[in-house]
Amino acid sequence: MALAQQDAAVVKEQARLAWVALTLTPGMGPTRIWKAMNRLGAAERVLEASLTELEGAGMPAQSAQFVFEGKAKAAAEDELKRVGEAGGSILTPEDEAYPERLREIYDPPSALWIRGEVSLLARPGIAVVGTRQPSPYGAGMAELLSRDLANRRMVILSGMARGVDTAAHKGAIEAGGKTVAVWGTGIDVIYPKENKKLAEQIVATGGTIVSEYPLGTFPAPQNFPIRNRILSGMSVGVLVIEAAEYSGTRITARCAMEQNRDVYAVPGNVTNKNAWGPNTLIKQGAKLTATWEDIWEDLPSQIRLALEDEQAAAGGGSESKPGGAASLFNDTPLPEHERIVFEKLRHDESMQLDELIEQLEAELGSAEIFTALFELELAGRVRQLPGKNYVRAF
Repeated sequence: MALAQQDAAVVKEQARLAWVALTLTPGMGPTRIWKAMNRLGAAERVLEASLTELEGAGMPAQSAQFVFEGKAKAAAEDELKRVGEAGGSILTPEDEAYPERLREIYDPPSALWIRGEVSLLARPGIAVVGTRQPSPYGAGMAELLSRDLANRRMVILSGMARGVDTAAHKGAIEAGGKTVAVWGTGIDVIYPKENKKLAEQIVATGGTIVSEYPLGTFPAPQNFPIRNRILSGMSVGVLVIEAAEYSGTRITARCAMEQNRDVYAVPGNVTNKNAWGPNTLIKQGAKLTATWEDIWEDLPSQIRLALEDEQAAAGGGSESKPGGAASLFNDTPLPEHERIVFEKLRHDESMQLDELIEQLEAELGSAEIFTALFELELAGRVRQLPGKNYVRAF
């Protein structure tokens, strides 16, 4: 019995090595790799097959030669060793931890490079995507909705790009929840560089960084649209927050529809070019989303019930706004000078301090305005942007 188990373990390890070997073989993408594996019948046969068998499995001549000569196997052994030394891991379809939702899509990755908590990839999650240049409203909504959903044990998936992605990851971390970043680079190449601290926070708080690219892969533009199918594929739904007419976010939304995933969209101001994406998706049938309940009520019942049980066991989640449902509104009364200042500010457009003082000169002195802004910032109701610009916080 022990010998049989040992033999099974060796076969499984050989199969893993074969998947990684083909992933590192020039000219072999995920679709070709899966076809070759299916034709050969078993992954472990790849490294022992003849040149004729490899070409018969649909591999281009140069790719087959690379595998047959042992170069692919050597590259895979080296990559597995380097990833292990860097504290990462590689998942292949031979591993039980490989996400089941990814197996369902048309072209699942043949290998996933992982930093962080592997088990997180199997949990129910929402992919939050949007523009790299959001308005204060877009960034605020991304953070608010991610925080509220993470509070309810949902995993927040995004691409760790500037803008909406960054806000989504930060919202999940702030809630004490879990977040997964899907990269278009190797797991050792942080992009954008200013998100180095965020990447460390994601892993340190029990989150995960995922890529289908080997160590050392730099941010080539074509990698990012390709990785979007993983974002949507691992999720139960995709939430779009601000996206222009021609953007990578549209690719993610289209992938979600093709993969039979739910699509949600936060409506935007029609005068803002970044509202085109979500508003068009809503016209096409995406669910209009203003609060976490809009997504929560739409989840498959077995997922929602399982998350509610977890939440109850953990002592329940908290809302983004104390004492009530998370929303864009807060009903706690404000002192008169704070109320006057607060009512002049908006979520979707910042106001410069000089303009604010000018508009309120008939009602408040500048000292009262400064005091009101200071108190509103402390209370988390107002946020200061660069250049003494102010917006309502979420």
